[in-house]
Amino acid sequence: MSIKINRLEIENVKRVKAVKIEFTQNGLTVIGGKNKQGKTSVLDAIAWALGGEKHRPSDAQRDGSVIPPNLNIVLSNGFVVERRGKNSDLKVIDPNGKKGGQQLLNEFVEQLALDLPKFMQSSSKEKANTLLQIIGVGDKLFELEKQEQEVYSRRKAIGQIADQKQKFAKEMTYHPDAPKELISAGDLIKQQQNILAKNGENQRKRSQVFFYQDSLQLAKQQAVDMENKLKEIQEKLIQAQEKLVQAQEDLEIAQKSTLDLHDESTEELENNINNIETINIKVRANLDKDKAEQDALEYSNQYNALTAQVESVRKEKTDLLTNADLPLHGLSVVDGELTYNGKRWDGMSGSEQLQVSVAIVRKLNPNCGFVLMDKLEQMDMDTLNEFGQWLEAEGLQAIATRVSTGEECSIIIEDGYVKGADEPVQVQEAPKWKAGEF
Repeated sequence: MSIKINRLEIENVKRVKAVKIEFTQNGLTVIGGKNKQGKTSVLDAIAWALGGEKHRPSDAQRDGSVIPPNLNIVLSNGFVVERRGKNSDLKVIDPNGKKGGQQLLNEFVEQLALDLPKFMQSSSKEKANTLLQIIGVGDKLFELEKQEQEVYSRRKAIGQIADQKQKFAKEMTYHPDAPKELISAGDLIKQQQNILAKNGENQRKRSQVFFYQDSLQLAKQQAVDMENKLKEIQEKLIQAQEKLVQAQEDLEIAQKSTLDLHDESTEELENNINNIETINIKVRANLDKDKAEQDALEYSNQYNALTAQVESVRKEKTDLLTNADLPLHGLSVVDGELTYNGKRWDGMSGSEQLQVSVAIVRKLNPNCGFVLMDKLEQMDMDTLNEFGQWLEAEGLQAIATRVSTGEECSIIIEDGYVKGADEPVQVQEAPKWKAGEF
């Protein structure tokens, strides 16, 4: 059960002469009045009584008073807090009559609840750090943000290199007619020698045809001679005829074999040998362009991998906050800044800023069920209405000051007293705020 302020009695504190107030438990209590009447003095007295010497006003005793300040606060848990006497000594009495000191109060009094503007006026980073520390994810989120920044920086550098590589590769010349690899003069000469050897073999086979043709011609002549001597050299004629038949067969074989022979030209090789450096220049250019494109692709792949890593870290950050025990639905931290329903601090309405601040302060110490707020006059009626409704719904108590004497004020302080009250003023139940109604 969170602790709230039930009753307040103060005398001779700053501008306050004597004030007695009984507060309701939930909602917004507005202490109104004109300037320099003692409104802020009431809040300063509460902060001093509950927060200790560090909240003591520099000129705590009212000007013109010979009686030292006297403070008495009754809390909802039955504790009575007193500061009285020349040294304003603290006395804390629990319901059982036991006495305690500031250490006992610190268990259920949150320091920022006594000085809410201190939190509201802090930087966006400080607000975010306060939230992260109280929900216990500050260190982990810091590590994730550091990791995200490192990966993001690496990705940015890789992306710049990839762009440069792609631009460089795009501007390079490419020769589609050039071979894929550099050519060697020795390899070309060897190919030429192989072709020449093959062509020489073909020529040898062709010369055999001429040889067989000559043999045929000789055989024919011999046949003629033998025919003239047919009667005399029958046997020679037969032999000559046999030779003729064999020669014809050999000629036919030789002729058929030479039909399949094709000489290869060495002209292209000779041109390549003569233009080897020109060709190799094109080949090197193509190889350089291929290498540049491959480099660009590798850096692009690295960039994509780092992008996935950045997204993974960001998701881990989102999950960390989503699963955290946040004090207010819609509250988060984005890029090191506090956000509420997607809006940064300067984009929130006055009521939203108050809700966020009070929710965080309550989370700091759930035992503290009240907050003090000074100078609510900058808020219009709609903002007060919305904030009051939220406080009631959350079961929180807010005691605030406002330069006003209107009906929105729960009490009016005038010249150091509660206006129109000789006895303790009992603040009625906080109104059910409606726009335009007070």
